[in-house]
Amino acid sequence: MSIRYRQRGVSFFSLMIILIVAGIFFAVGMKLFPAYWDHGLVTSMMEELVAEPETAKDSPTATRLKISKRLRINQVHLPVQEAIKIQEKEGVKTLTLQYDVTVPMFYNVDAVVKFHEQYEVIIR
Repeated sequence: MSIRYRQRGVSFFSLMIILIVAGIFFAVGMKLFPAYWDHGLVTSMMEELVAEPETAKDSPTATRLKISKRLRINQVHLPVQEAIKIQEKEGVKTLTLQYDVTVPMFYNVDAVVKFHEQYEVIIR
């Protein structure tokens, strides 16, 4: 057997297929990144709000006003107005963050990213 016939690595076509698949994953990641980035900002904002002692004393309207101010400061727009629900029951204020984002991918293919977080504040 001659050395000339031995395989010596990845062929050109195999390399092109690997690069195309990696490019598709990169494109999908870049399109989904803003939705996850905004959600990270919203969750950090909600965690800071829950950690504040004034949040337990505030009414739901005052809490909603604080949330809208922080969203405006961070330049985050939630897809629906009802994404944040505030409920008070039996000495516990529950802040529920639930929404989904539809991201157009390619031609007629969309990706739906769903987020659901729940925060509790004990009212004293």
